[in-house]
Amino acid sequence: MRSSSIVAGYEPPAGGVTLSICGRTGKVRRKGKSHGMKILVFSDSHGNVEHMAEAVERDRPDRIFHLGDVEPDARALRRRFPDIPMDCVPGNCDGRRPDLEEEKLVEAEGRRILLMHGHTRNVKLGMGQAVWAAREAEADVLLFGHTHEAFCTYEQGLWIMNPGTIRGSWAGATYGVITIQGGDLVCYGLKV
Repeated sequence: MRSSSIVAGYEPPAGGVTLSICGRTGKVRRKGKSHGMKILVFSDSHGNVEHMAEAVERDRPDRIFHLGDVEPDARALRRRFPDIPMDCVPGNCDGRRPDLEEEKLVEAEGRRILLMHGHTRNVKLGMGQAVWAAREAEADVLLFGHTHEAFCTYEQGLWIMNPGTIRGSWAGATYGVITIQGGDLVCYGLKV
């Protein structure tokens, strides 16, 4: 099955990905050379490992982020694709996990990406606390889930993305993609 975009009016090309989405190109320059990287972003899988596996097989990412709910799904995906690096944070359905950071700042191709589920920053009431945390961390990208509502925008030098729920909802099963190529960083969302 071919994926479709969660962004109105955007249809990903067959066999490739375009770098223009979310209404803005959102290009952020980085010093030095980049060989390119594709990262898939999943959240709120709630037992549906198959949708994640389908996206990984189709999109062939260099790295995977799982934003929680539920962490055992991330472990199952890691077992299926052991050669793809994966970073995870727990969600509210994962309970207290001393072995996992609730918020994790990672680097990819020299870019700072803040991962969180969002429940500890009350994203269901608004994303202000999460955006503040990302700006404090000097992140280039803020990723959160929890609301099950896909969202992607570029504001004042910060990409903000909620990949929605890969399990599926009234809007379908959704996930996010981050591409870093030649110094440009772009985020967008897709449907399975």
